[in-house]
Amino acid sequence: MKKTLNIALALTFMACSSYKSTSIQNLNTDLAQTYAASITAKDLGKHLFIYASDQFEGRDTGEPGQKKAVQYLRNFYSSQDIISPTGVADYFQKIPAEWLTKQGKVELKASENVVAFIKGREKPNEIIVISAHLDHEGVKNGKIYNGADDDGSGTVAMLEIAQAFKKAVNAGKGPKRSILFLHVTAEEKGLLGSKYYTDIEPLFPLKNTVCNLNIDMIGRIDERHKTDPNYVYLIGSDKLSSELHNISEAVNKKYMNINLDYKYNDKNDPNRFYYRSDHYNFAKNNIPVIFYFNGTHKDYHQPTDTPDKINYSLLENRTRLIFYTAWKIANMDKRIIADKAIIKKERK
Repeated sequence: MKKTLNIALALTFMACSSYKSTSIQNLNTDLAQTYAASITAKDLGKHLFIYASDQFEGRDTGEPGQKKAVQYLRNFYSSQDIISPTGVADYFQKIPAEWLTKQGKVELKASENVVAFIKGREKPNEIIVISAHLDHEGVKNGKIYNGADDDGSGTVAMLEIAQAFKKAVNAGKGPKRSILFLHVTAEEKGLLGSKYYTDIEPLFPLKNTVCNLNIDMIGRIDERHKTDPNYVYLIGSDKLSSELHNISEAVNKKYMNINLDYKYNDKNDPNRFYYRSDHYNFAKNNIPVIFYFNGTHKDYHQPTDTPDKINYSLLENRTRLIFYTAWKIANMDKRIIADKAIIKKERK
């Protein structure tokens, strides 16, 4: 009887110790790392070899290949049970041909942005927008411009980031703030999809938009970094918010140690990349932005920009950096401040 009691007490002590150890382990777990681990080179490649394949015919705005692309994105979000924002049927924000033609000054067919949404658990009305453009150059002279880097890389990065956030939601650890995943059309026609969102039909008030993290070409290495490929160009991080820039730097130092290159962030840079991707339509409205970019290369805007040339290990690292940055901003107690905002006007 005594021996049995001792065994029972020992088992109880072991169970309590195990519970205590597990509890401590759970408290020490870095949730950001837990969910970032779901972003993998393998999954990015799986998406991109489909999204930048010939069947999508270069995803030219309004053309059949672009319609296939938006269906692919919609089907992914639906399969992950990531919802469409309120009032947007079928994940599409439809943009009329007339508006696109007028803005682009060439005849364009009707198109659509693709939108998906994860609602914040504590501050749902504060929105972080993560964006990438879904379109490319289409077919020219019988050659398909697949746009694997531009901007298939940014597009599939968004899918993996969205999936990581959704895993957190499913585990009851979703972000405090809301995340809008905004795949914009007609970037190659003059940033038109993002302009439609900010200027014509913002699905959420721009004054509630905390920041925009824009991803446009993050799968390749440019000539400048051939001997040091662990890099990414950051543009705009300090233009409107000192806090956003500091957060970006700190997150990178903690998790990734990627070389953050600010060459193209120089206001005197002749390339003017700050004005050449979709983040600019947010920045012009005093919304802090970061533009993630790998620089141009010999396949830029050529039919040779194909998925077999992507460096998937780098794409994984850069995608995780963006996820970590979004995670940090989404879970801060206070929203970041645009302390360098210049244009003072009422946002829609």
